[in-house]
Parts: sequence; C-alpha cells; structure tokens
Amino acid sequence: MPGTTESLAANDPIFARLEDQIDWYDRKSRSAQHYFKRIKVIEIFSAALIPFLAAVNFHYDKLVTAGLGVLITLLEGVLHLNQYQQLWNTYRSTCESLKHEKYTYLGNAGPYAGAADPHALLAERVESLVSQEHAQWSSFQQQAGKSSNTNEI
Repeated sequence: MPGTTESLAANDPIFARLEDQIDWYDRKSRSAQHYFKRIKVIEIFSAALIPFLAAVNFHYDKLVTAGLGVLITLLEGVLHLNQYQQLWNTYRSTCESLKHEKYTYLGNAGPYAGAADPHALLAERVESLVSQEHAQWSSFQQQAGKSSNTNEI
C-alpha cells in the first residue's frame, strides 16, 4: 500500500496536501512533546535538588538553591507562554484525525463509500480539519493575549 499512497501523493494535489499536513502536524506534535518533557524533567530535577541542598552546607549553598528556584520559575513561565503540552495534544489529535481520513478514503469506507465524488469529499474534510485546528489555535492565541494583558494592569 505504501506505493499506492506515494503515487497518489505524487499525482494528486489533494492527497499531496493531506500527506503534507499529516507530516507537518506529526513533526510539530513531536517537537512540542520533546520541549514539554525536557523542560519538565529539568524542573523536576531542580525541585528535587532544593531540599537536598537545604540539608547540606557548602560555600554557595544558598545561592545555588535560590538559583534553582529561579530556574524553576523561569521554566514554568516558558511552558505557560508557549503552551507546549496543549500544542502537543492538539497537533497530535489533528494528525490522527487526518490519518483517519486518509485510511478511510483509501479503504473507500465510511462517508467515502456512498459519496458521489469521494475525492472532492476528501478535500473538503481535510480542509475542514485543518481549518478547525487553525481556528482553535487562533482563538487560544487571542485568549492568551487577553490574559497576559490583564496581568499587566
């Protein structure tokens, strides 16, 4: 079947768009997941060190402990601003929905089985999924902007 999807993507702009979007959402989901997990691991490690450092005495113990607290705060701020966990989940969900459309279309199943023009239906459904995700992202960005503006007052 991979030869079939490759030849479809090479010859069909709608299927090429579908493959491109699946690839984009998959890459962005993985990237957001990696950023989120890496930052969280650093936060957890830093937080675990604070009680340990509080129990030992060395020349810069208070400075290091305070620095770890600042680091945790900064990392949490980065997570809040960039919303890596939400992006990871949203992009993964969109990617899986696009994959579902791809395999349903290839199997001529579901809504494609009885469609007068399955190819046009695929285009509509793919664009609908991408548009929905973009609208959610846009709405979230506006809400994030509003909440950060209210914090400045």
